[in-house]
Amino acid sequence: MSFKYERIDKNNVVLLVIDHQEGLFQLARDSTPTDFKTNIVAHAELAKVFNLPTILTSSSETGPNGSLTAEVLALHPNAPFIKRNGEVNAWDNPDFQAAVKATGKSQVIIGGITTDVCTTFLALSLRDAGYSVFANSDASGTFDVKTASDANDRMRAAGVQVLSLFAIASELMRDWRNTPGAPQLMPYFDKYVPEYGMLARAHDAAMKKGAVPSGLPSM
Repeated sequence: MSFKYERIDKNNVVLLVIDHQEGLFQLARDSTPTDFKTNIVAHAELAKVFNLPTILTSSSETGPNGSLTAEVLALHPNAPFIKRNGEVNAWDNPDFQAAVKATGKSQVIIGGITTDVCTTFLALSLRDAGYSVFANSDASGTFDVKTASDANDRMRAAGVQVLSLFAIASELMRDWRNTPGAPQLMPYFDKYVPEYGMLARAHDAAMKKGAVPSGLPSM
């Protein structure tokens, strides 16, 4: 079977924030609240690190879904923000569709609540419209692990690439010597991927003591 590896291209991708709302947040039970909050903010901040066009959308904010998460809004105060009043699938909203098309990008990074509804429905619609879709599994949440797994399987069957925050950031960067590269990504990883951040800190400390050869730039 032939396979073509399509990488995320920082010059040809738009980042979407789908219904990361303070009320809907409570439905995300497939990870801890602390981890999930970190991940949705990290998803939004990816766009700042790589200077990606970003589109925000929310669903029925005046009801129990609540407002879009304050930390996300603070990161993107000037991004297009489509407030949907009825459409479950964001692609069914003409203003949202127009905003995505206006970017001129053919790749999309997506994260949303819930994984099986808001993320999956939009991901499938984007695939149907000809986009390459990369679903941030860390920045999508739903009721339980089984529901998330079923949703991810459904997306993969449609050609959506489902991957982690760390994988998305690494593929956008590609080479530590690029810009953005090590100087920009190491602080980001230290903040949002603590396992990797602590590894880098340990190496940094050993390097300063002369215990190991120098590697990546200091954090």
